Amino acid sequence: MGSGARVLRGVGLAAFLLGGFVCGLAALAVPAGPAIAQSASNIVVEGNRRVEADTIRSYFRAAGGLSAAQIDEGLKGLYATGLFQDIRIRQAGGRLIVTVVENPVINRIAFEGNVKAKDEQLTAEIQSKVRGTLSRPVVQSDTQRIIEQYRRNGRYDVRVVPKIIELSNNRVDLIFEITEGKKTSVKSIRFVGNRFYPDYRLKDVIKTTEANILSFLKSSDVYDPDRIEADRDLIRRFYLKHGFADVRVVSAVSEYDPQAGAFFVTFTIDEGEQYKFGTVDIQSNVRAVDAASIYNRLKTKPGAVYNAEAVEKSVEAIAIDVARRGYPFAVVRPRGDRDFQNRLINVAYVVEEGARAYIERIQIRGNTRTRDWVIRREFDLAEGDAYNRALIDRAERRLKNLNFFKSVKITNEPGTSPDRVVVNVEVEEQSTGEFSISGGYSTQDGWLGEVSIGERNLLGRGQAVRAAVQYGQRARGFELSFVEPYFLDYRMALGLDFYAKETNGQQYTSYDTKTIGGAIRLGFELREDLALQLRYSLYQQELTLQEGYSTCFSTVPWNPNNKPAGCGDVSIVPSLPVRLSFNEGAQLTSMFGYSLIYNTLDNNRNPTSGLRFELKQDLAGLGGDVNFLRSSGDARFYHEVVPDYVALLRLQAGNVTAWNGNDLRIQDMYQGGPNLVRGFRQNGFGPRDTTPWTTNDAIGGTNFWAASVELFVPLFFIPKDIGIRASLFADAGSVWNYKGPTSAPGEVMTFEDSKLIRAAVGAGLIWDSPFGPLRFDYAIPLSKESYDIVQEFRFGGGTRF
Repeated sequence: MGSGARVLRGVGLAAFLLGGFVCGLAALAVPAGPAIAQSASNIVVEGNRRVEADTIRSYFRAAGGLSAAQIDEGLKGLYATGLFQDIRIRQAGGRLIVTVVENPVINRIAFEGNVKAKDEQLTAEIQSKVRGTLSRPVVQSDTQRIIEQYRRNGRYDVRVVPKIIELSNNRVDLIFEITEGKKTSVKSIRFVGNRFYPDYRLKDVIKTTEANILSFLKSSDVYDPDRIEADRDLIRRFYLKHGFADVRVVSAVSEYDPQAGAFFVTFTIDEGEQYKFGTVDIQSNVRAVDAASIYNRLKTKPGAVYNAEAVEKSVEAIAIDVARRGYPFAVVRPRGDRDFQNRLINVAYVVEEGARAYIERIQIRGNTRTRDWVIRREFDLAEGDAYNRALIDRAERRLKNLNFFKSVKITNEPGTSPDRVVVNVEVEEQSTGEFSISGGYSTQDGWLGEVSIGERNLLGRGQAVRAAVQYGQRARGFELSFVEPYFLDYRMALGLDFYAKETNGQQYTSYDTKTIGGAIRLGFELREDLALQLRYSLYQQELTLQEGYSTCFSTVPWNPNNKPAGCGDVSIVPSLPVRLSFNEGAQLTSMFGYSLIYNTLDNNRNPTSGLRFELKQDLAGLGGDVNFLRSSGDARFYHEVVPDYVALLRLQAGNVTAWNGNDLRIQDMYQGGPNLVRGFRQNGFGPRDTTPWTTNDAIGGTNFWAASVELFVPLFFIPKDIGIRASLFADAGSVWNYKGPTSAPGEVMTFEDSKLIRAAVGAGLIWDSPFGPLRFDYAIPLSKESYDIVQEFRFGGGTRF
């Protein structure tokens, strides 16, 4: 800073008002005399340094001369450019003299006192730019923008003072002095007027949470007025989804308590009555569309609890179906008639021809990183196509589900003619890269650590890539994956995987496994609730004996009365199937398979209602050394018995069959454990080798089934947002029908293979913690065989930091 520099204070509102006052005086100073000629020689410009005189004159030219009103208009136009801090106009000798004082040029912008916000973040937030002109109103606006940036991050005590330091040559330094203050949290969230749902249930619906002892691990308890407003909509949509068609979220009042240094938020709700669907009908006013032919598109059923979301999905499904039949302009309007006495809503979907309108263009704004075509491909229509509101809404939902953007908003504006529509897509990018270091411990796998790096939107092309390395007590390896969601420009996801993994069985088995391979996956969405995945896997797997075992332990046949030379001190050897697999060495598996997934869950992470069913089949033997057909099914049905009490019914079953005359390897069969019936150790039940001089390994079966009933219960004495809940469960299942080798020349294996149903009951504690998901289960087996191995307590969990 030069020695002649001085600090100018009072940049704010006073300077702005002074500028406006001077502007008004200058306008009044122009006499309302005869019109002044508008030739360049009659307009004299004084005081300009950077702005060309002709540019200034251009604001004061009009055919036939300038009137006082036109001079005033030119004066306002010059001020609107933001290039001048003062403009004076006078007449002398028949000439118009315009004297200007140019705004200085910003030499440097600096921020002082900011710790929680980086310079780059604040620079992106303000409108003043280096080498741009200084505008005092803009500086005042920038000050408020910085304050709002801090408030969005929960710091309401922030103070920002702008300072302007004058330099030579009409240049200035712009300094923002910031006092950040402390983080402002939400101390309490209350609900008024809620009769049907208790406070703790509604707190689970909204994004804002209360401050507690875990606040240092989260940011959702930081007060954010935008998030509070979004919470109002979440509450409204929650009630509409559960039958309250007349619900109103009257207000969301936030009160700041200076003593507590926190906000107290109160939502006032008018619930209204809960309705059910009465009659559900379709009325088609389009001659070629039969109403009966589109009934199967409805998501609403008579007698069910009214669901506004299901109505929206029904409208969308009908509109898409009718458009595919050649009526793209058709409009579907749901009409609801309330039966107040019986609390029913009779819904009629009216299909009629809409106004003919075409999409003139789709304008995309805000995508600083994501390519335009990545956004456009989520639309089922393009420029020139018939405008269809249902398809626009579907595209908006798809864009939000990509999780590339912080916000997505689609609006319309008139085109160049009455039958043209311009579709505007406004998006705000968010970070899509991930780097994590995670760790965990479970009674099954011991401790495990993982380092991973991933990107959901690679180079803005919508592709996903991930690399991870795991190292643990009983498992270690790495994996690489790549996903192209629109393979060959079709709505078909291509996945490529490459992995290597080594597992250590320790006390569960007498062997370890080493696997290296890869897979190619193709995924299709057949319907919104139905998906198909095709896959091809090629991997090499080798079974090895645990560390410390000598070659004596792989001898086949083994005769305890006639041991090989050098093996006299060996009394126990691995089971026969283990030794046979070990002696075969590394085996190559070439396998083609598919999965068919039906999913109607309301929330994939914490479901409360819906069904998820997955059917899987894999055929091995398309080349390679192994031949089998493996089929399995897994169904999970969730139902909310009463608010916050969620019941789960899970059914599993599977079969694996060898073909081409081969026996199954031990590692290709099913093993019974806590994944089927809790209360049993990994490989704890199912067919087992009982030969006296072996390690009595679990040898697996070709069939299995399992059933579980579980009730998830909230803990009322613990705040809901901490994420702890309890469960009560009962499991039953069985693994049977061993079809592997039972003998070798000179050796015969004895084994047990029972169809007895294993059963257990127990309780669990589940914590969806900031450290990662944690689960503690204690189960008591009610039915077991004498050779089964139980494990009543089971713990599993992980963390990411």
